[in-house]
Amino acid sequence: MFVVEVSELCKSYGDRLAVDDASLSVERGEIFGLIGPNGAGKTTVIECIEGLRVPDRGRIRVLGLDPVRDGREMRRLIGCQLQDSALPHRIKVREALKLFASLAPGASRWEELLEQWGLADKRDAAFGSLSGGQRQRLFVALALVNDPEVVFLDEMTTGLDPAARRTAWDLIRRLRDRGATVILVTHFMDEAEELCDWLAVMRQGRIIAADSPRGLIDRFAPGINITFSSENGDLGWLEQLEPVHSMSRRGRRVSLEADSDALVAVAGALFEHGLHPADLDVNRPSLEDVFLALTGERAADEPAVSSGEGGSGGSGGQAGGGPGGAAAGHNRAESPRMIKGVRRG
Repeated sequence: MFVVEVSELCKSYGDRLAVDDASLSVERGEIFGLIGPNGAGKTTVIECIEGLRVPDRGRIRVLGLDPVRDGREMRRLIGCQLQDSALPHRIKVREALKLFASLAPGASRWEELLEQWGLADKRDAAFGSLSGGQRQRLFVALALVNDPEVVFLDEMTTGLDPAARRTAWDLIRRLRDRGATVILVTHFMDEAEELCDWLAVMRQGRIIAADSPRGLIDRFAPGINITFSSENGDLGWLEQLEPVHSMSRRGRRVSLEADSDALVAVAGALFEHGLHPADLDVNRPSLEDVFLALTGERAADEPAVSSGEGGSGGSGGQAGGGPGGAAAGHNRAESPRMIKGVRRG
C-alpha cells in the first residue's frame, strides 16, 4: 500500500525549473531514499510533499490527503526534519520538546526521545548553546514527538560524528520496524545504501532511476574488480575468459575488470595453469559508483562533524505535527510502483 504518491510534479522558481515531471510512490513501512547532487531538486520535492510549497502542476497524496487542501489533517500524521530551520536561542531542549508535544494530541514520548537521541544531559541547555550536531539531533527528536505515521528527514546526519550517525541509523531502523514510513534525503551514499529499502535518483529536476540499492548497483555499476600479484609475465590469456572484460598490469600487480560472478572462473583458470595468485582481492561496486555513473558527480564525503558550542542553526529542521483536523481518510488511489518508467511489483 502506498502512503505517499506523487505524479508529474513540476515546480519552478521564476525562470528556473527546479522539479520537472517527477513521479514517485512510497510503500507503507519502508525507508525511501531520495539522492542526487546539490541543486537536483530533492528538497523542493520533499517540501511540496510536506505541504510547505505549492507545486505548479502535479498530483500529491500523503496518507490519502492532499497536502494543500488537507494540510491541517496531514500535519497531525507526519513529522518533518527540515534541511534549514532554527529555534529561539533561549529556549531549553526540554521546553522545545514539551512545546511540540503540546501541539500534538496524545504525544507523550518527549522524555523517551531525549534519551534515544542522546540529549538527556542537555535537557536544561539553551538551544543557542548547542553544537551543530546536538541541534540536528534535537530537530530529529522534534520530528518524532507526535509519533508520526510518515517521517521526512532531510540531511538527518549532517554534523553528527560517526558514532552518533550509527546510533541514528539504528533508531531509524527501529522506527521503520514499528511500522512508520521514513522518507530520507541524503548526500551520503553509505547512509543511503545502509538504510534504504528503495531509492530514487534525481538530476536536474528529474527522477532518472529508481530501485533498491542492490538493484541500482546491479543495473548501473555491474561487475567486479579482481586484483592479485603474480611473477608470471604471460597472463594475456586471462582476457580470453568469457567473464573478463579487460586486464591491466603494473609490475607484479594484475587487475581484471569482470562480471560479478567471475571470481570462480578466474581462480579456477589460474590454478589450472599452475598459478597461485598472491594478495587476491575483490572489489565490488557501491552506491557511490552508481551515483557517479548516473550524475557524473561524486557524492559527499564522510560528513564533517560540527564542533564547538553555539554554532549557527543552519542545518536541521522543525518537526511536523500540530493541532487540528479530523483523522485522515483512506480513499487512497491505487497505482503501480512507477518512478519514471521503473515499475516495482
